[in-house]
Amino acid sequence: MRSAAAPVCARVDRAERRDIPVAIIGAGPSGLAVAAELGRRGVAATVFESSGHVAASWRGYYDHLRLHTVRALSGMPGMRISRGFGRWVARDDMVRYLEDYARQHDLDVRLSTPVDRIRPVERGGVVDSWRLCTGSTTATAGTVVVATGLNRTPHLPEWPGQDAFSGSVIHSADYRTPEPYEGRSVLVAGAGNSGAEIAVALARRGAARVWWAVRTPPNIVPASSDRLQRLGIAAGALPTSAADLLTTTFERIFLPNLTAHGLPRAREGLYTRARRDEVSPVHDRGVVDAIRRERVQPVAAVAGFDRGQVVLADGTRIRPDDVVAATGYRCGLERLVGPDVVSSRGMPLARGPRTAPEAPNLHFVGFTNHPSGHLRYAGLEARATAKAIGRRLRRFGDRPVEHAPECACATAPERVSGEVA
Repeated sequence: MRSAAAPVCARVDRAERRDIPVAIIGAGPSGLAVAAELGRRGVAATVFESSGHVAASWRGYYDHLRLHTVRALSGMPGMRISRGFGRWVARDDMVRYLEDYARQHDLDVRLSTPVDRIRPVERGGVVDSWRLCTGSTTATAGTVVVATGLNRTPHLPEWPGQDAFSGSVIHSADYRTPEPYEGRSVLVAGAGNSGAEIAVALARRGAARVWWAVRTPPNIVPASSDRLQRLGIAAGALPTSAADLLTTTFERIFLPNLTAHGLPRAREGLYTRARRDEVSPVHDRGVVDAIRRERVQPVAAVAGFDRGQVVLADGTRIRPDDVVAATGYRCGLERLVGPDVVSSRGMPLARGPRTAPEAPNLHFVGFTNHPSGHLRYAGLEARATAKAIGRRLRRFGDRPVEHAPECACATAPERVSGEVA
């Protein structure tokens, strides 16, 4: 990737310039795991985190969140999750685990240090290193690992007529507990795990009525044991069609058909959607029973608002008091690293140990929703990435990187936080 000419950044003269062998952006599971694996190989790494804590994204999730994968298959490399946290680890326990992980591995984490931009530095027409613009500081690193993850920026659709709606409309990132919705009718929009779990929690805690707006029927899998996760591990090496057949058979054996209750079976297989769209299956934490008992009513996707009503894609109108939009997140990589190494869908062109030809030594970890478990796969990816970086440094040496005279952040002033995967 050729760096375009840019005016000199006004901050460069007063910036503290540092040379770093490896810089990691984001102090979540993926970033911490890469740093720990590099440390085990004798490679110094500095982790930049925009917030004042590690595991910032985990701290912001709703109170009743638990891991969708079992404890035994969710630990990061080099440290198991305590058995005292139970089979399904709660949000606060996961935060505690990640804090302990950073301490046990003595990681160099720079908190409250948001990275605005990552831009290439060329020498002899070749990308030689990377500059990190971090507010009043610039750092130059020979290798950069971006671990800001899939759940970076909440995506709230701009539905027509929403401004005239008298009720509240919030993204699930701002939802914490179901208690404020007691006695109210609530529409939860979004067919992922967050949408399903929030709908169930609202129904259980006294919401008068709960609708669940679904655009594409999800793959739903039982969450009663670790069987499905182990099946996902076994199916990972299979072709997509074979993996779909295996997991679909599993789904149909253990879960009922909800078509008569307004939720048809998924039109595509679990692995097709996971590998193409990074879509995770919905883990049944009570949503199947809630639908069968008509405590949660599936409806069509939201098309817009008409004053006090919500207009659905099938023309139906409903009148909720509140709307919770579990409509996903965006990665925000275009602003952080530029468009050249990002696909049209906003995803990195290369992940894990591989790097794009235009961006040597720029790695991305934690951007895959793998059916065998996001955390398990993130640990494997972190280990493979650290191994590739260590091998490269042994081969070519850790020579000092040079500072280019210009800073690309001057051409794009808005800030991008280094949130975590």
